[in-house]
Amino acid sequence: MSFNSEYTGHKLLVANRGEIAVRIIRTAQRLGIPTVAIYTSSDALSPHVAIADEAAHLQNSASDQQQLASESKLYLSSAIIISICKQYQVTMVHPGYGFLSENEEFALSVEAAGMIWLGPQPDVIRIMGLKHEARRLAANAGLQLVPGSQGLVNTLEEALSIANTIGFPVILKATAGGGGMGLLVCRNGNDLSECFVSAQERATSLFHNGGVFIERYYPAARHIEIQVFGNGLGDVVHMGERECSVQRRHQKVVEETPSPFATGHSGLREDICDAAVKLCRTIKYASAGTVEFLVDDESGAFFFLEMNTRIQVEHAITEAIHPDLDLVEMMLAQGIAQRSEARGLDHAAQSMRQAIYDKNLVESRIHAIEARVYCENPSEGFKPSPGILQFVDFPKENWLRIDSWVSTGTEVTRFFDPLICKLIVTGSTREQAVSRMVQVLKACKIFGPPNNLAYLASICDSTIFKEGKATTRFLDNFDFSPNAFTVLSAGIEMTIQDLPGRRIGLGIPQSGPMDSQAFSAANILAGNTPETEALEIVVLPGAGCKLKFHNLAIVAITGKPATVKIDGEQVSMWARLTVSENAILDIAGLPGPGFRVYLAIRGGFPEVPQYLGSKSTSMGLGGYQGRSLRVGDQLALGSQSSSEQDERGPVALSLPEGLIPVYPQDWVIQVLAGPHDDAEILTPEGNSKFYSTKWSVSSSSNRMGIRLESNQSIDWARNTGGEGGSHPSNILDNGYVIGTVNVNGDTPVILTNEGPDMGGYVCLCTVATGERWKLGQLSPGSTVTFRKISWQDAQACMKAPLRWIEAVQAVVAGSQPYMDFVDDALEGRELSGILHRNEWSSGSLRPAVTFRQAGDSAILVEYGEMHLDFVLRARVHALESEVRKRNVKGIWAFAPCIRSTMCHYNPSVISQADVLAVLLNTERSLPDSASDLQFPGRKITFPIVLDDQWCRDALQRYMRTTRNSAVYLPSNIDYLARNNGLEGGVDEALQKLMDSAWLVFGVGFYLACPFLVPIDPRCRLVGQKMNPSRTYTPSGAVGIAGPVAAIYPVVSPGGYQLFGRTLPAWQTWGKGPDFASDRPWLLQPFDQVLFEPVSEERYLEIEQEFNAGQYKFKIEPVVFSMAAYITFTDGIQQEITEFKRKQAEGTAKEEAHEIELLREWQVQKAAKAPPTVLVDDTGMAGTSVTSSISASIWKIKCQPGDVIQSADDILVILEAMKTEINILAGEESVGKVVTSLGKGIREGASVQVGDVLAWFE
Repeated sequence: MSFNSEYTGHKLLVANRGEIAVRIIRTAQRLGIPTVAIYTSSDALSPHVAIADEAAHLQNSASDQQQLASESKLYLSSAIIISICKQYQVTMVHPGYGFLSENEEFALSVEAAGMIWLGPQPDVIRIMGLKHEARRLAANAGLQLVPGSQGLVNTLEEALSIANTIGFPVILKATAGGGGMGLLVCRNGNDLSECFVSAQERATSLFHNGGVFIERYYPAARHIEIQVFGNGLGDVVHMGERECSVQRRHQKVVEETPSPFATGHSGLREDICDAAVKLCRTIKYASAGTVEFLVDDESGAFFFLEMNTRIQVEHAITEAIHPDLDLVEMMLAQGIAQRSEARGLDHAAQSMRQAIYDKNLVESRIHAIEARVYCENPSEGFKPSPGILQFVDFPKENWLRIDSWVSTGTEVTRFFDPLICKLIVTGSTREQAVSRMVQVLKACKIFGPPNNLAYLASICDSTIFKEGKATTRFLDNFDFSPNAFTVLSAGIEMTIQDLPGRRIGLGIPQSGPMDSQAFSAANILAGNTPETEALEIVVLPGAGCKLKFHNLAIVAITGKPATVKIDGEQVSMWARLTVSENAILDIAGLPGPGFRVYLAIRGGFPEVPQYLGSKSTSMGLGGYQGRSLRVGDQLALGSQSSSEQDERGPVALSLPEGLIPVYPQDWVIQVLAGPHDDAEILTPEGNSKFYSTKWSVSSSSNRMGIRLESNQSIDWARNTGGEGGSHPSNILDNGYVIGTVNVNGDTPVILTNEGPDMGGYVCLCTVATGERWKLGQLSPGSTVTFRKISWQDAQACMKAPLRWIEAVQAVVAGSQPYMDFVDDALEGRELSGILHRNEWSSGSLRPAVTFRQAGDSAILVEYGEMHLDFVLRARVHALESEVRKRNVKGIWAFAPCIRSTMCHYNPSVISQADVLAVLLNTERSLPDSASDLQFPGRKITFPIVLDDQWCRDALQRYMRTTRNSAVYLPSNIDYLARNNGLEGGVDEALQKLMDSAWLVFGVGFYLACPFLVPIDPRCRLVGQKMNPSRTYTPSGAVGIAGPVAAIYPVVSPGGYQLFGRTLPAWQTWGKGPDFASDRPWLLQPFDQVLFEPVSEERYLEIEQEFNAGQYKFKIEPVVFSMAAYITFTDGIQQEITEFKRKQAEGTAKEEAHEIELLREWQVQKAAKAPPTVLVDDTGMAGTSVTSSISASIWKIKCQPGDVIQSADDILVILEAMKTEINILAGEESVGKVVTSLGKGIREGASVQVGDVLAWFE
């Protein structure tokens, strides 16, 4: 409907959030009314904030933590909202539903401030809000009431008397209650006696009004309500009824119109609608409202329940059956009309003509149904399920309306009602509407924490609902079991992984299972393809994994030996298992070699969405909520279609013993030399010693990298890393590959599935692809010896794992497996990591080029000497561009950085020799001089806060928790000024950092982190990395290490010297005009970055726009010309020379000072270490608890003399793999006394598997 009301000069504030705020704003926008949204901190990115013309932050004087604790209360703060209305010159306020929508005082405050209240009269709100008063008014209007008390019941004696008169069961209701809250059913006098006082107390707590009254409770009843609209002058129309009988916990979940019950009972519709209109005329009701009735399912008699003096959640189905009806538009028109001479809508206006609605109800032949979708868990008592919605996709049909506020990436917080959307379908018949609703519920994809979509689908597909026979008790005993499991305990770590993970590069971890062999075997045994997503689990004695399966599931468990039980009965690993409905699967850790267990479930996890092409969990991305699974998590399962083979019992089939791998304690792993194990990096003796050392796996290892320890030092062939850094392990940043042995200082780390793909440390060798599965079973305390092999040998190494997988598939298929898995004989070819080197010739413009082996699927191409040079970076870019033009099959990615690029290829498609030939030929085709090279890119302006509060806070945390004295403390910027010889101090340092555009040299490391270098050499400040690194860096922080700057993509550890904060070049969900869901990164090599200083206040506004996907970067095309660059630098060569001279002097001073400060800090740290208390375990009597893993002791929770009270008493908390591991006393220790700690047990000490932690007697 359209109105002639004049909206010019009005501004609307919506005093609500979520889908109703969005819905109201949409109507206002259509009418041309400017809107103001309000929001709390957790709602800052919600769509109602983004689509409104203006938005105001609800804040009070409380601290940030107190603000969060009172998030929902802020939407109830009438004083703050009225203040915002005045500030923004609001003329109208729409309260939506809930919150302040039925608050008389708020309505009065709005009107007192001279604004239009879009709702009924405040006194009507008050009277109808008190249910005992509403009953009185309804009775006076001639409506029949549910038998009950005449008013409030004040004493238990009075309550019992009334209940005995009207008969049990009865229902106690809070007079100020609503939304299903404040209701208690009492089936007899004992129930009433037990809960009467508590009902009053709960009503006081929830509604600040302890009044309660009693009604007869009708177990088999219908809930039917009438949509009304009044003009405040005594004219009232109705739009028909809605049936809302399908309720859980007295709250509606499915509503429909017309009511199937009213349709089947002649005259009921007319009578009940007339009664609603009669009541509203009596009180001269204004605006939209709903009169609710209880209808006896047997007799059809109806009784007044209450009136909701606001727009209802389910108003959309009424709009659906009346073409062009918009109740919000009517409320706006009525509100404005009330301020006119007419004092309300004209009774003759089209919107107030009952005949039109009656005609629609008779002739439209439309049936509408609404289902409310909540983030809640029906199998856990409808417990709210906050979290990130990782994928949202709604079907599109012309008969479907969706009122929602969510999209992919939306966070549903714990602070508010978990309603995420309403699905409204229409049909020409009820049968068609029901069928469409079932179709839509099954087609909706809302993946993230549990929701009620499957529950709603089950309701709508049930016979009772289809036949229109659902009463208010329908859901009380509704049988629903989710096809899912619930985590009862999660072991040390449990993540979702798939194969092959992500192959994108750009610092986006590949992820996937650490042991692809055991992972694939589990999937094959479970009846999946080898690549299907499954669980990777770390369990230890006392830290197992328990899952409750709500439906039958076919599973398989492989990997490290563990004790597996189904409902207490032990079953086999490496077998196909059937877990029955409601059974508990228990995986308990055992001591011994191996580390990871794999659990595959038939059908995988269909409601875990892919992120960038994979379901694998990584760095806050993918998997379930981007993290390890936790207690209480529930994951939906796929189809469990079974075969005769599956029905042989709990264990359907098993692998023969000869196929089950045995994991050793001491591992030999085949590696390829390089890229950096040559004589330039290690001495010949050092090289030999590295490969002969038996390295021990550190407890600090994890999925990012396996840290190795030894009492052997690394013999370096050089003293420093030159421009790469002061330590010989430092280099200018270059690409990494999975499985490379990266040396950080003097500590080797095998980079694994979550490791960086770029960095500034040498890589001595790389694990052969066919051997990488072994990395997944390396446990803390086990040992590794590296054995060098050639590229050809590495190809042979791939065959045994493939044959083994084929053998597993043969067993499952019922055929005889091939059992010979011995590696083919290795040929012992030349094992150099340098594949080819083009030496530099005196006078030549062509730089030296070294082609280095980087495992069996990559080649590192390195130009010139170890220094930053734009000419070298230009040649790298030219090489990549030319190779891409040739479209070589098998070469799939490059990872360029300062003076090199990592060329990744698929060895099953193209050989190393052929890749090398392509690279050599392409390099030879490049011109001798780079001066004629030009590179198109983009110039992108980033807002930046210099010397910002967030980076200063990160340094303060560092000084409190890590190190309090260093050359770079307390100010990184002051250090940068001194380190670069800048006499103007901080101001000059910041000015230089802003004076030049920055060229993007590389994108990678983690999450497309950009590496930037100022184009103007006079602005290239240098700085050392912080030692040790920070544990916290804010997202968007900008820092310098060596000559390179980086923009941190997310909150993370880091060691760069920070000088400001900008927007990250990463947007996880790809929101915003400059990002996409399949391209959540912004920058690429040879883009140029300009920093534009802004205030902290402006930055906060920009950050909110960015996070909401509303910010648009200023981007313009640009070409980087080497000729222009060379001309520019030649013209300022003298200034460059002078700048570098002062820089070298400053750096030398700061390095010398840092050596002193570092030594002092190390002495102080050693002095603070707790003394070692040695206890001689020899001859100790009694029992003991031992360590189940190599780890460090984080906390000691027991002392000699303590009596063990429970098996769950925590004795010691270990730390391994950045995970806390509780060591429990166990049943056998209950009642015993702790006599002493084990030998050398103290906080901070390291322990090995089997070390005694505590003794008992």
